[in-house]
Amino acid sequence: MSNTIPSRAALRKELRQQRNALSPQEHQDAADNLAINLLGHPDLRRARHVAVYLPNDGEIDPSVYVSLARQRGLQFYLPVLHPVYPGRLVFSPFTDETRLAPNRFGIPEPAFRDGLKRPPWALDAVLFPLVGFNEAGERLGMGGGFYDRTFAFTRHTPRLAPKLIGLAHECQKVSELPTESWDIPLHSIVTDRKRYQAKRA
Repeated sequence: MSNTIPSRAALRKELRQQRNALSPQEHQDAADNLAINLLGHPDLRRARHVAVYLPNDGEIDPSVYVSLARQRGLQFYLPVLHPVYPGRLVFSPFTDETRLAPNRFGIPEPAFRDGLKRPPWALDAVLFPLVGFNEAGERLGMGGGFYDRTFAFTRHTPRLAPKLIGLAHECQKVSELPTESWDIPLHSIVTDRKRYQAKRA
């Protein structure tokens, strides 16, 4: 048996297939369990402004958590593709009344408007999807680099860094993961089964 770590592209394809193979009931169970694990997360206890995402391509669904956390007074924000700075994100308020439209990737997002965006450093925490991860908290994303570019500032000014928390199905965990120098390290990863404290650089 080879000890070679699969390429990022090959691993990404394999893990996306795995999460898309989950049944609707398995997705719902995962969403319920994820909410439980997030509600007790120490990095979210004092958070008030939290970025989240709308699930796509089999990603684990944080909507159960969002519904419960709103009752505790948390305000949520969705990522929006920046129209001027390619490859970067801004964050717009996300409520039950937020109107959404598909972006160029077909993912629903709020319209980009002045006055409605929150800069990344002004968030308390960011919950974002992963394609793969390992026990050390290293991550594999979709390959677009949007979160890496948007939160690159956290390497130089860590005191301004929100808590970066990756969300995934437990089946997306791998023993080894090919990483790149530009990958922004996480504070933790939360799945439908447990929480992992990342070895943040």
